[in-house]
Amino acid sequence: MGIQSEEELNKAYKFLEEGNPSKAKRIIADAIEFDLENQELNFAYWCCSFWDEFIKNLPQQDAMEQGENLIARWEAFSETLERGKQIIPRAVFAVQHGVFTLALNAFSKMQTQLDRQASNMKNMLARAEIYRKEGLCCKKIGQYEEALSFLMQANSYSPSSAPVLAEMADCFALCGEEKKAKVLFREAFFIDAQKIAISFLESELIRRLIEQVKLKGYSGAALLEWIPVYGVLYGIFNIKRELRPQEANRLKQDVYALENELKDPKNDPNILKPKIINMYFWLIDYYSRACVNIGYEAEATNRQNIDECLLQIRVHDENIYDMYIR
Repeated sequence: MGIQSEEELNKAYKFLEEGNPSKAKRIIADAIEFDLENQELNFAYWCCSFWDEFIKNLPQQDAMEQGENLIARWEAFSETLERGKQIIPRAVFAVQHGVFTLALNAFSKMQTQLDRQASNMKNMLARAEIYRKEGLCCKKIGQYEEALSFLMQANSYSPSSAPVLAEMADCFALCGEEKKAKVLFREAFFIDAQKIAISFLESELIRRLIEQVKLKGYSGAALLEWIPVYGVLYGIFNIKRELRPQEANRLKQDVYALENELKDPKNDPNILKPKIINMYFWLIDYYSRACVNIGYEAEATNRQNIDECLLQIRVHDENIYDMYIR
């Protein structure tokens, strides 16, 4: 690449990082005239074209619409890249920084509006969602500590939210705190795997697991349910928290209900089966802990409960059973 092309690209990337693809596009268009075969210039121009008109129209929308639409547009952008377009990472990072900076500003305005409103349950849930999205935006621009601060605020307003816990886990993993990340990822996928937007998770810890499960042939809703199963089998979700007795009792009821749902041919076994298996994993952990420092009779009961869980896993999927007992 020529020195002039590199200088023009650096100028363009600065505008992209500021969320101004229109100015970036003009600079790149001038540079391409003198370097038509330059792949990076052409890719950067395509990126600018993808975002130019969309961002020009943002002022016509309110703050919430701006933030939500930017995130939705980013998903479409990412999907387009995944379909085989040759990617130049620094161009993508420049776009990412600009898009999520704009989104963060929009959600911050929305948070200010909520601060002026009376505090009630609806307002608290809305605050939690905005804090989560502010945390997501900070994470996407590399501000991990700020992201965690927003996500902890979200968790205080809406405890045990799967999307919030998954984003917190991702941030901890990106900060090198894998133990915390593993606990929170396992918890998030246990609470409600279907609510987790895995396309926004970017730590190597979870991306590697997601890609491994995709290679098994799973996608969509089924993929989300199999992630925690293989997370346990591959030793990634190996930091576990102890269930309280009332949680274990509720979990047993939930497993029983899902087992009955699985018998109905109208329900999708590709989603229910991994969900049930993951629940049995949690129950086995609970019974295993209960075997420590208790009387012989109680230990025998818990051993029997473990054997029953293992039997049910084997009935549902013998390959999973074999991997689990190794």
